[in-house]
Amino acid sequence: MADLLRIDQLRAGYGEAVVLDSVSLTLGESRTLALLGRNGTGKTTLMNSIAGVTQLHGGSITLDGVALHALAPHQRAAAGIGWVPQERNIFKSLTVHENLTAVQRPGRPGKNPWTAERVYAMFPRLAERKSNLGTQLSGGEQQMLAVGRALVVNPRLLLLDEPLEGLAPIIVAELMRAIRRITHEEGLAAIIVEQHPQAILSISDDAVVLDHGTVVHSAPALELKEQPELLDRLLGVAR
Repeated sequence: MADLLRIDQLRAGYGEAVVLDSVSLTLGESRTLALLGRNGTGKTTLMNSIAGVTQLHGGSITLDGVALHALAPHQRAAAGIGWVPQERNIFKSLTVHENLTAVQRPGRPGKNPWTAERVYAMFPRLAERKSNLGTQLSGGEQQMLAVGRALVVNPRLLLLDEPLEGLAPIIVAELMRAIRRITHEEGLAAIIVEQHPQAILSISDDAVVLDHGTVVHSAPALELKEQPELLDRLLGVAR
């Protein structure tokens, strides 16, 4: 299977500060990658680099042969990147429905496109609050909206940065079901950064561990999940 995403010898950071040093990885079509590492190891910087909001110092990022590293962030979205940043960044002055319809793009030929109605079917809480402003949503509802907003762009690759952070267990369970559906049933390729490795490894195909801005381990996700001692050594804590 040809690679959907290819990152070669990426060096990137913020201004003159280099955070990522010679990072290389690949991700196939319809594959899910768990991106792991201790705090401050470069995980979010890698996601931001794919989305286009860091300073490129070297290397390349390609999506299905398109040189993402040469594109502006809005062009990367048009090329097929759906990004859910750690801060969520929903439009708080718009309603739930306006958040979704403002960014919706047509789906690819032959694919069932993501629309606001499909998002409501996956997250019934949002359907109940479609007329509410972003400021009137709970943290969990805002995260659901952030995921839905990334989906209606109809991306080739979904980036989820800490999607479960600070959420109640019942919301975590709902989001995990949705992520599993999006990746396994819908077949959308995804990269997921998460501080709960056991949960994310259980729904991922592949795993990469970063340390000091460099890839230090790459393996099938379930293989790493079944090695708690190795996971503990790589992350500092086995969860």
